[in-house]
Amino acid sequence: MSVLTPEVLFSQRSNKDVPEKNIIYLTINVSEVPEENLKIDLTPTSLVYKAKNSKGQEYAVTIDFFEEIDPAESRKVHNLRATECIIRKKKAQEAFWPRLTKDKVKYHWLKTDFDKWVDEDEQEGATVEPEYDPAMMSQFGGGDDAGGFGGIDFSKLGGAADLSGLGDMGGMGGMGGMGGMGGPPSFGSAGLEDDSDDDEDMPDLEGEEKDAKTIPSEPKADGKGKAVIEPLD
Repeated sequence: MSVLTPEVLFSQRSNKDVPEKNIIYLTINVSEVPEENLKIDLTPTSLVYKAKNSKGQEYAVTIDFFEEIDPAESRKVHNLRATECIIRKKKAQEAFWPRLTKDKVKYHWLKTDFDKWVDEDEQEGATVEPEYDPAMMSQFGGGDDAGGFGGIDFSKLGGAADLSGLGDMGGMGGMGGMGGMGGPPSFGSAGLEDDSDDDEDMPDLEGEEKDAKTIPSEPKADGKGKAVIEPLD
């Protein structure tokens, strides 16, 4: 099979006062790529993506950035639908980059991500912000430890940490190490027993009221020390 160039979606944010808001959002649309078949090399000037999906098809693309970025402050989210990259621009500035790439060339595989796009003059108070779960994010270079996130404050990006931002992850069944998550935990050891049996044994209120009216509270004696049960009316 020949190596294919994947579709890449691009959007960005900028802010001269808040470095965390100077972000490039990239979505590389290649599905069904196991983690072990994914390789991304991120440098201050470029991103090199190589992957092979479950069918053996290979993909590759190289992006030379318009300006320098900060790999240490950048993260990625990979699932079986796509790979999303949250890349920190090195320079905090008010203006957007005029384009993603160094060369002023129109690439057929590079498209604007309108789902995440916000106009430069409408960034403040924008409601269209990507949402990422920090637990699903990892560093570039194969590191899985995203603790601290390199100083990224996700609250300043305007989006809450939530799985919904990752879209449909129906392929998560293939994620190793998560098999033990199936089914709700049992609370029996904590003393929280199931009350269903008790509920089934409880008589209805109507029956209780009838019994209270028709059954004598105690039997009468016949004068010889024996109890006499009178018939019910």
